[in-house]
Amino acid sequence: MPANQQILLDNRPTGDAVASNFKLVSAETPALQDGQVLVRHHFLSLDPYMRGRMNDAKSYAVPQALGQVMGGGTVGEVIESKNPKFSVGDKVVGMGAWQQYSVVDAGQPGALRKVDTKHIPLSAYLGAVGMPGVTAWYGLSKICEPKSGETVVVSAASGAVGSVVGQLAKARGCRAVGLAGGPDKCRYVVEELGFDACIDYKAHPDAKSLYQALKEATPDGVDCYFENVGGVIFDAVLSRMNAFGRIAVCGMIAGYDGQPLPLLQPQLILTNRLKVQGFIVSEHMEHWPAALTELGTLVATGKLKFRESIAQGIESAPQAFLGLLKGKNFGKQLVKLV
Repeated sequence: MPANQQILLDNRPTGDAVASNFKLVSAETPALQDGQVLVRHHFLSLDPYMRGRMNDAKSYAVPQALGQVMGGGTVGEVIESKNPKFSVGDKVVGMGAWQQYSVVDAGQPGALRKVDTKHIPLSAYLGAVGMPGVTAWYGLSKICEPKSGETVVVSAASGAVGSVVGQLAKARGCRAVGLAGGPDKCRYVVEELGFDACIDYKAHPDAKSLYQALKEATPDGVDCYFENVGGVIFDAVLSRMNAFGRIAVCGMIAGYDGQPLPLLQPQLILTNRLKVQGFIVSEHMEHWPAALTELGTLVATGKLKFRESIAQGIESAPQAFLGLLKGKNFGKQLVKLV
């Protein structure tokens, strides 16, 4: 069995996460038991929710245990199998964690899923045709429920989730407006992804300026907001919401360092009779097949575009993850292991 490089959570962050919270180790890979398969990971997914798991605090996800391999999604190839449903060479997606190999009890429901790479790149199953894509699909389709002609706003619009939200909104006949950090990201959002407008929040450092830019981009107000960030951006969009607007709360990356994120005008939720709903996509597995069918078809036919930031080698994962939390990635952040 191959030697396996792994990244553990060594200690918990106080404030911002830092590279020294992680530890690179080498471990022996255990021999397979009946029903198990050995997967060599090709790509590791890095996602903002992982920051919350680093804290020992009550949340929707169980805290990451200290001294254990950091959890995370992976795609790869079966290189040994003692399970009749999986063959050597099968391409698979699972939660293989921050390591080069994983031994998987493949009989457990949802532990490992075979994927087709003829029309869809393997890496896309960690992004547009994976958990981020389904997150976008569920929040937009089931919470925002946009109607043709409505205005949909999404923060972190160039990221793995936000980029899909805007494209799905356009496909449903909506005006799509993004918020992203920097002129390059905003250009990408409009010119490549097809959003109607994108606001560079870094060019609007104060609340008044940000609100004015948002007002110009949403002349008819905002009917649906897909929230990934929180903080001043949430305040600005809340001020533009139309009566009976819907807000899908997916992420609050501005508060992942543990600091509170107060709302300036929560009364607007009442005044405009808004629906504000947080969601965790793993709690809605019954919708994944429909979501993956639509997303897979759109990617395979070139109608859903995506971009990837790829770090090389398992040892690069911590710095790439810290960069993701600071918005340094462009699109989906991955680590290439093969």
